[in-house]
Amino acid sequence: MPLEPIVEPNYLRSIIRVSLTVSLTAVALSTLLSLPIAFLVGFADFRGKRLVTAVINTGMGFPSVVVGLLVLLAISNNGPLGSLNLVYTPEAMIISQCILAAPVITGVALSAVESVDDTVRNAAYGIGGTRTDVALITLKEARYGVITGILAGFGRAVSEVGSVLIVGGNIAYADGTSKTRTITTAITFETRRGEFETALVLGAVLLVLVLLVNGLVLRLGGR
Repeated sequence: MPLEPIVEPNYLRSIIRVSLTVSLTAVALSTLLSLPIAFLVGFADFRGKRLVTAVINTGMGFPSVVVGLLVLLAISNNGPLGSLNLVYTPEAMIISQCILAAPVITGVALSAVESVDDTVRNAAYGIGGTRTDVALITLKEARYGVITGILAGFGRAVSEVGSVLIVGGNIAYADGTSKTRTITTAITFETRRGEFETALVLGAVLLVLVLLVNGLVLRLGGR
């Protein structure tokens, strides 16, 4: 008699699909927002630059449950985005993860940009390069740090539980497949039900994803 799988395959696949879709979308949007900010702050000298940098660094450790609460208030019926009906949807989870990942990507990318030697920029200007040329050269020099920031942002997003639980609701369809249930929220749910084997399988999947991200970060850092 064949052994039954510990976790129903469709259930597991749907959870992984929702988790990766939400996290990858959030990181892509965060990257589009974060990199211009990192380059602007890294290149420009302006009054209040230290304050902006401090805000970015503070955002890297912003409590996820607070983000979830603020997003929920914004998308609730009485909130400014209430008409969009985003409560307990993957889109709401993307918004919360984007808010959490953006400061991480911005902070790491900013550090990478600022670490590029001034002689590189001066040499680019010296041979007649425009600001765009200098920015592209700086991006090339800082590319490993920028990629590390993106990977770190993904790690923050995919391992998030508090905010996505608040705005997503950890909902599954009637057939058991996930609507807004991610790997982390599913682990919480299965643990509360006493389904520790299922929780351990999901935990192993999450651990593999995080280890892959960390492995890429370490490889880039060693280059």
